[in-house]
Amino acid sequence: MRLTELNDATLIRKALDTLATRLDGKPAAANTVARKRGIFYEALRYAVELRLLPTHPMDHVQWVAPRSTDEVDRRSVVNPDQAIELLSAVSERAPRLVAFFACIYYAALRPGEVVHLRVDECELPESGWGVLRLTGSTQHAGRDWGDDPSVVLEDRELKHRAKTATRAVPAPPPLVRALRWHIAAYGHTVDGRLFYVPTYSNKPVSKWSCTYAWRQARVRALTRAQQQSPLAARPYDLRHAAVSLWLNAGVPATQVAEWAGHSVHVLLKVYAKCIEGQDDVARRRIGEALGLPDQDNEI
Repeated sequence: MRLTELNDATLIRKALDTLATRLDGKPAAANTVARKRGIFYEALRYAVELRLLPTHPMDHVQWVAPRSTDEVDRRSVVNPDQAIELLSAVSERAPRLVAFFACIYYAALRPGEVVHLRVDECELPESGWGVLRLTGSTQHAGRDWGDDPSVVLEDRELKHRAKTATRAVPAPPPLVRALRWHIAAYGHTVDGRLFYVPTYSNKPVSKWSCTYAWRQARVRALTRAQQQSPLAARPYDLRHAAVSLWLNAGVPATQVAEWAGHSVHVLLKVYAKCIEGQDDVARRRIGEALGLPDQDNEI
């Protein structure tokens, strides 16, 4: 096909429809469609820059991308009792990972941030609250996608932050105790990394071992019906549970966003449906503004 054929709006629309479809014929995720559409748009813009196309073909096509479903499914969010049951189940089969999952639940860390966590980034007093000062994230980039094909893991900056940026997150007493126990039991690598595999040259713990341990924990801690539900289906759902807990506890959204490494806009967009109890408060305030008697203002 010649490049000039892309001036045909029908062909462009067909290409966009293809980007929105998976290989099995099912609709692709909205984020995937947005990413592929952006790449396609930039490629065509480069062709215009090289004078291979007179104008950008996509500017003349009316095409609506699928809506993004960024909201967290509240069915996936565990309560504190369920979280403790899951952590206890992890301790029975994979005790080296108890503090790993505790960091996600109690401090809302992303898994990559936990993998990157160093001992000198942790302030862990003998009692009370501590602080985790995050400096980066370790990502499983894959051999074909990283800067070095021989390296599967890459240390990177915090998400949406500059390379030198840091983020301080409070560590509640249960997390402080879990990390102090982990350090006493397993130590750390020469560079201070807390979560590593000693049998593989002290390499960082892999996402596959974490996923496997989590699946086993769900089987041991949850009922059969809960196992078939979205409840804590992934370790990442512990982060959703942490942020939801903070918001429901009344922590201001600006503070939660800072701790979680979100913008306030994204935070409220993603977690809006996980904030419970707000309807009752809103109705009571409206009733008070209307001057309703107490018996009529009961929820």
